[in-house]
Amino acid sequence: MTLLTATESATLERAADAPMLAQVERWAAVNSGTGNLAGLKTVAGLLADAFAGLPGDVRLVAPDPVESVDADGSIRSIRRGDHLHVRVRPDAPVRLLLTGHMDTVFAADHPFQSLHWLEDGVLNGPGTADMKGGISVILAALTALEASPLAARVGYDVLINSDEETGSHASAALIAELAAGKTAALTYEPALPDGTLAGARPGSGNFSITIHGRSAHAGRNPEEGRNALIAAADLALRLNALKSLELKVNPARIDGGGPNNVVPDHAILRVNMRPMTPEAMVAAEAALRGTIASIQRDHDVHCHLHGGFNRPPKPLDPAAARLFELVRDCGSALGLDIAWKATGGVCDGNNIAACGVPVVDTMGPRGGAIHSADEFLITSSLAERARLSALTMMRIAERGKV
Repeated sequence: MTLLTATESATLERAADAPMLAQVERWAAVNSGTGNLAGLKTVAGLLADAFAGLPGDVRLVAPDPVESVDADGSIRSIRRGDHLHVRVRPDAPVRLLLTGHMDTVFAADHPFQSLHWLEDGVLNGPGTADMKGGISVILAALTALEASPLAARVGYDVLINSDEETGSHASAALIAELAAGKTAALTYEPALPDGTLAGARPGSGNFSITIHGRSAHAGRNPEEGRNALIAAADLALRLNALKSLELKVNPARIDGGGPNNVVPDHAILRVNMRPMTPEAMVAAEAALRGTIASIQRDHDVHCHLHGGFNRPPKPLDPAAARLFELVRDCGSALGLDIAWKATGGVCDGNNIAACGVPVVDTMGPRGGAIHSADEFLITSSLAERARLSALTMMRIAERGKV
């Protein structure tokens, strides 16, 4: 175990004393589903006020435009909420990026809206673990860091985006901009209930394939039609057959069809693909396009592909491994047993890693059952993880590197 210095111990006590639970309860009481612009505006304002205590610039950044394919095949623009950006000491020798998200998966009309205690120390509520608890940990750790003699050595950007739960399409460019030149990054998705971190992650891409066929009477002249629904079903089966150890494929939905007496001339297939490596991602996109071409040929239809891989794979490369090992050693100094394992999920850590910056993306508090009405936060882990983050940042500042 690496012993704590007196300076470290004093700084970590400040992190543990932060009013994190009260912040989580206040922030999680406001619905901020990705599509709830009013709720996101309220939460963004609360967060801007909270982070204004740091010695830097706080701003709200307008989201980039996002496109969506409707069930009729038309493409429309979707408005997302503003993102919160905090910048402190951009000219410091060590520069870090800390990221979180203010949105949740629970829409304004979702029945899961309130908080209650499952048992002593276990708080159930929307976004408590994923990730308003993580945002409170960011603020507590940085507030403690500012009281440390090492603060002048480290600068940081904090990004709390509004659309992580839907793929960060409206914030991806901002993530890449803020990641440039950083020594390391920490993202505050919740750790598993036992404290395990997510290591390597696959990539993820969402695609909508619009299929244009030809309508005809289902009884009088069906042979003159080109059944877009059948072509979409065939495409789903062929893409599903691409699954391997290196690629997960999930044909998720088909929109289309109409009256029983009409050959359908329109259908849309929605599919998610998760490649394990960058090489598998390139191969998956090539296979997707090749399969679409064969469907066009075999069914005499026209297809339009919309979407792409918005989350590149995040392998555990040597730089990332060093950062994980540093977090593990900091945990050991705090009496925590820190481990990590590969996971099938994706997050903004994928985007950051694709910029060549080492990142640990589950630095948030311990919790579980996220994306469900059973979501819970283990409240004692707020102080635990704030201390872990503060110590990690202090030791990066002291070393000048990961």
